[in-house]
Amino acid sequence: MSGSLIKRTGFWTLAAVLLPLLILILSLAVGSYRIPPKDLVHTVAGLISPSRHPDLPPAFKDILLHIRLPRLLLALMVGAALSLSGAALQALFKNPLVNEYTLGISSGAGFGAALSLVFLGRGFPPQVAAFGFALLAVFAVLTIAGRSESSVVPLLLTGVVVSAFFQALLALVVYFASPYALQTLFFWLMGNLALATWRDVLLAGPVMLAAAGVLILLRWRLNVLSMSETEARSLGVHVRREKILVILVATLATAAATSVAGIIGWIGLIGPHLVRMAVGAENRRVIPLSAAFGACFLMLADDVARMAVSFEIPVGIFTSILGIPVFVYLLAKAKKVWL
Repeated sequence: MSGSLIKRTGFWTLAAVLLPLLILILSLAVGSYRIPPKDLVHTVAGLISPSRHPDLPPAFKDILLHIRLPRLLLALMVGAALSLSGAALQALFKNPLVNEYTLGISSGAGFGAALSLVFLGRGFPPQVAAFGFALLAVFAVLTIAGRSESSVVPLLLTGVVVSAFFQALLALVVYFASPYALQTLFFWLMGNLALATWRDVLLAGPVMLAAAGVLILLRWRLNVLSMSETEARSLGVHVRREKILVILVATLATAAATSVAGIIGWIGLIGPHLVRMAVGAENRRVIPLSAAFGACFLMLADDVARMAVSFEIPVGIFTSILGIPVFVYLLAKAKKVWL
């Protein structure tokens, strides 16, 4: 590794640690109810030590603690989970256009969560149904595609078919939903963090963090799996088992994120590509950095969604609006950043 690449990697690693934290703190002041920076500092200090700041306005405390903080933490974890899943799947299939949608994961999770929201209500955790149907989608893809290990094309084409099938089932759920459930479901389908609560953070957060931790631990194996299967076997790697493990963990992360935030696209493509342009295609760097920059991307998109107009626009719309032109630009510039 050259000295310049080491310095560049060190810079981006430091940025990956500090930037999400900085964006999280600054985003606490963003919203329809503006909190001046001085009051923000005093409110945060008052939450830490209430006895030293007894005269804080109750509204500031309620807004920060019960509305913005759970929303931003959820945005951070959802963005990290989606970007990390996309990076892992791209490395696994050696294709920079692969993401959680390619294998039907997001479609299956979206259908399961919508089914739970419409027919079981919010009293039943939608994460359970989301993960169950996401696993069903992956199992269907792996079963229909067969055991061919010479090419990933059958697997990807099968993923497109399974994804279309679950999208059709999702449309059927929307058709039979009651007017009240339809309003909630329609807002959720566009990707939304406005209804984030501490319950969502506590239910989905540990799942996303655990899945992210496993993928980060497997990052060196993804380097091996990016080789030819003959070379990977010669290094003692059980190729099929490792592929299934990565797919299952990415499914878990995506299902947990989709169940609480709805269908949010493009993060699994944009985050890994930005990281590869910065530090190269080494998965030991790409995997953890993708999580950090995916978190930053979604938090910033959520800030824009809250600030752009007087009323709130679902964040999934902004990730698409921002993601599509950025991705077109990356396709034009990133000629030699993949393997």
